[in-house]
Amino acid sequence: MSDQNSGNINRLLTGLDDTGLVSSRWLRAHGYSSSLVARYVASGWLESPARGVYMRKGGRLQWEGVVRSLQRREGLSLHVGGRFALAWQGHEHYLRLGEAATVTLYGPDRLPGWASKLALPERLEFCGKSPFDWPALRFTLDVPDRVLLDQGLERRDAPGVGAIVCSTVERAMLELCDGPSGAALAYEADALMQGMTTLRPQRVGLLLRHCRSIKAKRLFLALAHRHGHAWLSRVSMDDVDLGRGKRALTPGGRLDPTYQITLPGDLDEHLG
Repeated sequence: MSDQNSGNINRLLTGLDDTGLVSSRWLRAHGYSSSLVARYVASGWLESPARGVYMRKGGRLQWEGVVRSLQRREGLSLHVGGRFALAWQGHEHYLRLGEAATVTLYGPDRLPGWASKLALPERLEFCGKSPFDWPALRFTLDVPDRVLLDQGLERRDAPGVGAIVCSTVERAMLELCDGPSGAALAYEADALMQGMTTLRPQRVGLLLRHCRSIKAKRLFLALAHRHGHAWLSRVSMDDVDLGRGKRALTPGGRLDPTYQITLPGDLDEHLG
């Protein structure tokens, strides 16, 4: 191997940790031709866990490394949010028995095709844009923590991988409440909201003001009120748009008179 090629592969491997991934698109953009990458694979430097993506030979394939690579190397505006962000931060106790864990990702950028073909125990699920009106952030940049927090996002350390951007608990709950309407959403959100005793009122108010989903806001508030959380009384509702008229989350349910949303009448029966 020439000195130039040796330097190229050394730079590439130095930038790849044991869990990092790099796409064909990224490699082409950084001067690695298809023939050169094929030579690296044949020489035992790289391996391809799915068509269009590469990692170190003998590297570890895990969801944390995949998401960090999507954020930091691929430059995709995708963050861990909703249900999985809550589970990752220790707040989920309403588990769907028999289902593999699903890493729920939010943002304006779609997952690349190779992401769904990786042999991970978990499934990566693209949930679309979050229901907020903030501009997208690019996590390849060293975005200050303060800027992340102003959008209800934070960095969370994944041991052996590095920092991954995910939703705070408050934002993740609103993302969950924006899911497909129905009794299943109400049961799951209610079970989770029961344990949300320490949410930060100022952050909740900020998120409510920037949330575009009337359903998500009403469901979030109705469930917080139902469980009597003390922080709710300290949330400023100034400039929070809750829309007009009634919202029916489930047909034939019970109308919450304060937030005008119909919830299942048997919520208590589904609490653990």
